[in-house]
Formats: sequence, structure tokens, C-alpha cells
Amino acid sequence: TDGDVITLIMVYTLCLCLRLSGEYCKVNLCHNGGTCVTGVGEDPFICICADGFGGDTCNLTEIGPCNPNPCKNDGSCEVISPTRRGDVFNEYICRCQPGFEGMHCQINENDCAKQPCKNGGSCRDLDGDYACQCPSPYVGKQCQLRCISLLGMEGGAIVESQISASSVHYGIMGLQRWGPELARLNNQGVVNAWTSATHDRNPWIEINMQKKMRLTGIITQGASRMGTAEYIKAFKVASSFDGNNYVTYKADGQRRDKVFVGNADNDSTKTNLFDPPIIAQYIRIIPVVCRKACTLRMELVGCELNVYSNTAGCSEPLGMKSRLISDAQLSASSTYRTWGIDTFTWHPQFARLDKAGKTNAWSPAHNNRSEWIQVDLEKTKRLTGIITQGAKDFGVVQFVSVFKVAYSNDGELWSTVKDEKTGNDQLFQGNIDNNAHKKNVFEPPFFARYVRVLPWEWHERITLRMELLGCDD
Repeated sequence: TDGDVITLIMVYTLCLCLRLSGEYCKVNLCHNGGTCVTGVGEDPFICICADGFGGDTCNLTEIGPCNPNPCKNDGSCEVISPTRRGDVFNEYICRCQPGFEGMHCQINENDCAKQPCKNGGSCRDLDGDYACQCPSPYVGKQCQLRCISLLGMEGGAIVESQISASSVHYGIMGLQRWGPELARLNNQGVVNAWTSATHDRNPWIEINMQKKMRLTGIITQGASRMGTAEYIKAFKVASSFDGNNYVTYKADGQRRDKVFVGNADNDSTKTNLFDPPIIAQYIRIIPVVCRKACTLRMELVGCELNVYSNTAGCSEPLGMKSRLISDAQLSASSTYRTWGIDTFTWHPQFARLDKAGKTNAWSPAHNNRSEWIQVDLEKTKRLTGIITQGAKDFGVVQFVSVFKVAYSNDGELWSTVKDEKTGNDQLFQGNIDNNAHKKNVFEPPFFARYVRVLPWEWHERITLRMELLGCDD
């Protein structure tokens, strides 16, 4: 076809340019993203045009008003019949994605104008969408739900085997054991709380929630031992996903560990909220100042992560296409430059589903199984699936046909998604062309802050656009 002939001519011209050691023009005389090269043949310069443009200075478009697509923000171009109407001068119209308007879909509607966030949530306008930053304990797409369930210390849903401590105090010649399993809010009896050993200089008590939970607060209470009031006056909170690596809680924007104010007597309760909430499986209470002894009864407040997902099944796009995931959150093992030209660099920031343009995807410098692209979600999220897409490079169809997925909570220790039946790394079936979407579901879902896609097989060259699916909860 004419398009194939043009592509071959462009490739031949560029190869000739590189063979003859052409140099870039000091002033780029080429239009529409073209690359200007000197020292090739008799002409003072030549232009290597971006896809969709032609002519000596790349000032001409391909045949048809919709090629290249004049519509922005993934709008679709539709050719219409010429008209004599005085208010219509184009031969095309743009069908805009939700959230965009204007002749070329160039105007991003302010989705926060209607104040969709409830209960004090702050709204952030996105490309065709919005996101609510919810104050604790509110959750949900519009901060319309409260995450305030009592998680089972008082009621018994948290069983004894889930509760541990650094030490235990034994009273009355070792006959009384003030163990961690007694640290239940409003527990009654002579021995009715946890107390650390007298010699323990770094005491703590810990609850293993057995799965990752959203924790929005804690209720604490002291106790009376041998007629003496004992309680924790101040404490810190640490959390962990695996029971090995712990992070001490800090308030938003603070570098120092947050010290929570505890109790003032042995019987009344004190409630502290976590804002932002804590997402963790293990929660550890670390006494800082104790009265007489570090003695505690308590209850945890929160909810399961998937209870308040923003969409049924927790499968909403997490922000690759909408740009809720920023460029700074994307990285890769390497990047490819078509024919070594900087203008045609396939950055990881381009790996956004349905991204348009000449370089509109991520591609690594080498085609091998050690390459990867990474998304930092900035906080732990529940991942339920992924959508992948290929792309074209100067008319060449390229895509990833098979891939693996790895995830991490700290960016250092990585796990690969496994096949539940075999226990081996799961191989996900990718794309079969450059443009169609391919959706894969993670069964079961996993929780992570960092996600990596590891290309395993590909067509022509590793080339990827994608969207992650899941929810914040």
C-alpha cells in the first residue's frame, strides 16, 4: 500500500542518514514533531516525519481529516459530509470521552465543581474523573461510608492465638499471669488485662489481624492490680504486613513518630483515631509512659479492606489512563529510542492505556526477560486485575503476548503472582495486536504498593500500554 511504501522510504532514509553520520539541525526546521537532520545528500537538511505527517518539512497530513486524529484526550474522530452551514467549517467532529468537552475535546471539565466529596473530603479533579481524599474514618468514592467497626478484642472475634506480647508479668509468687490474651476492653475479673514484665525495657503488645485490614482507631483502658491503678499514659503504634518489617505511625507531613495520649486512670476509656488510617495485618502498641506498670485493655476500630470498595468487586481503574497515577510514579528497567532519536523515546510514563501519539507506550532498550515496568501506587492497594495494550512504531505492530506480575510493599522484597494450581509463577496471556484491550484478573487479589509487569514473550519488540484494576480499600 501507499502507506507501506512511505514507511519503507522513511526507514531507508533514516538508515542512510545514520550511515552517513548525519547530525541534528541547530534549529529544527521540521513541523509537527519532525526531526531535522543535516549532512545527508545534496539537500541542506531532511526531515524525518512523525507518524501521520509528510512533505519536505512535515507540514502535510495524510489523506483524510481524521488522520492524524485531531481529537485530544482519547476523543474519537468522525468524518462528516461537507456542509455549507455558517457555523460549521470542519469535515469532522470529535466524540469526547466523559469529562471532556470542546471542539477537539481539549477542555477538561471540572468534576469537582459539583462538590461530590462528602463528610469533609477534599476533591481532586482528574482527566475525566475525580478522586476524594477522605478524612478518617470515612471511606468510599465520595467519603460517604464510615469504617468504624469494633474488630473483636472485646467481643472475642480476635482469638487468643492472634495476640502476643514482648513479655508477661506474673504476680503473687507467679500465680497470676497477666497475659496479652487478657487485654480486652472492659475485661472483668481479678486478673483482667495485659501487663509487661518489670524488667522489660521495650514492651509491646501485638495483634495479628490474619489479613490486611483498614484500622481507623484504637480504644485503650487501664486496670487495677492489687488495688493500685495501672495504665499507659502515652504510646506509639507500629504496623507491618508480614510480621517482620515494621513502620511506626507518623501523622501526615510529620517526620517524627506520633505519640498518642493514653489513659488518665485505670477504668475510663480513651479513643484515638488514625488519620490517615493504617493499612496492615499486624498492629503493635508500644508503651512510652506508664503509670506504675504498663497495663492495658483495648479495642481496635476499622473495617475489612474490600467492604467499602468504590465499585462492586473492587475493579476500578487505578489511574494510568486518568493520570491519577502521575509520571513520577512510573519507572522501568530501561527505555528504547527509535533509531536512537530522543524525540522517539518510549518512556515508562507513556505506558497509559489508550494513549495516542507517535511514541505512545513503554518499550525497553532490549528485548529480554530481565526488563520490567513498575508502578508505585504510593500506598497499599488491593489489586484485582490488569488491562494491557500494544502499540505501533512507524507502522510496525508491537505488543507483549505473555507476561508475569510481581509486587512488593517496600520496593525491595518482591513476590511473583503464582498459579494457585501449580504453585509456579503465573503466565498471563497478553495481546494479539497493537490496539485491542486484553484484561486479566488476579485470582485471588493481592495487596501491594509496588507492581511490576515482567514481559515474557512479545511480537517484534516489547511494547506496552496498560491500566491496573483494584481499589484503595
